Amino acid sequence: MKKTILSIALTALFTLGALAQESKSVKTSTVEWKGYKVTGSHYGTINLSEGNLIFSGDTLTGGSFVVDMTSLTSTDLEGEWKEKLDGHLKSDDFFGVESHPTASLVFTNVKASSKNSYDVTADLTIKGITNPINFTLAVYGNKANATLKIDRAQYDIKYGSGSFFDNLGDKAIYDEFDLVVDLEF
Repeated sequence: MKKTILSIALTALFTLGALAQESKSVKTSTVEWKGYKVTGSHYGTINLSEGNLIFSGDTLTGGSFVVDMTSLTSTDLEGEWKEKLDGHLKSDDFFGVESHPTASLVFTNVKASSKNSYDVTADLTIKGITNPINFTLAVYGNKANATLKIDRAQYDIKYGSGSFFDNLGDKAIYDEFDLVVDLEF
């Protein structure tokens, strides 16, 4: 009898805990990217189409985001050079935005690492290819931020990559690029 009552109580507790989860939509965001090559780097921005973080009380438990790949733009160049780089990044050589206008990030595991910091494992989908990624997300009140390091070779983005081509010399573009994300929800 005691086991039955304990079982019912635990079931009720877990059910109430699951119901207490709250999804908070992202109101504003800034997503900056930076890509590196042997001779320097380029940087710019990209927009989120939608996003939310899921909390149980004040504790982050999940999240998901959709990135508008058509908004990909460089901010370190102007004029003709900016247009060329933006067009090339959107082409099939890189992100193929005509065929893949969105990318997504879906949290699969969230673990608190300190009071305001979480170790996150998520599924990142770019060009229809999904791979797990790990990063740290900091949450302060209604704001969150993270820096993600992404290996483009895992998403079949081959152009100028030493992972796919030999003897690129100073034309090589490093596989890893950074995303710096600031969210307000």
